[in-house]
Parts: sequence; structure tokens; C-alpha cells
Amino acid sequence: MRTGSEPTTARSALRARLWLSVWGLVWAILGTAAFALVGRTGWAVACGVLCLIVTVDLTMILRHIRQGPHYQPGPDIPPYQPLDHRAREAKRR
Repeated sequence: MRTGSEPTTARSALRARLWLSVWGLVWAILGTAAFALVGRTGWAVACGVLCLIVTVDLTMILRHIRQGPHYQPGPDIPPYQPLDHRAREAKRR
């Protein structure tokens, strides 16, 4: 419910999430390669799974960036009035 108290220019920090995910993907790939070379199979598999998770996250982040800003009402749209609790209780009875 929109009450008018939320910021009108709020945006998600998708670019920051993108670069943090890229940083994590690089380290996960390096970890997978390093552990595979040293013979630590369990750790290599764990880093490989982390690579998959980070890749899915990167895909979602890029999808959201490409979608662009979503519709948000401007300042000329009045906020919705909060529901009156007494009226809601009367409707239940």
C-alpha cells in the first residue's frame, strides 16, 4: 500500500550488485581452478557450485538492468489513503 511516506526516487543499487557479483565470480573461478590443481576435489566442487549460483545471480541482475526503471507514480499522483480500521472491522461483521 502506498502511503506517501516512501521515497519517490528510490532505486536499487543494481550496478553495485553487478560489480560485486563479477568480483565474486572471478574469485570463485580462481578458487575452483586452484583447488582442482592442488587436488582438493571437495573445495573445487564447492567453488564450482558457487560459480553457478553467482552466474544465476548475474543473469538476474542483468535482466533487471535491461528492464529499465519500472513505473512509479510521480509527485502529481496523491498517495493512497490508509484503510480505516473501523470500516474494515464493520465490513467483516
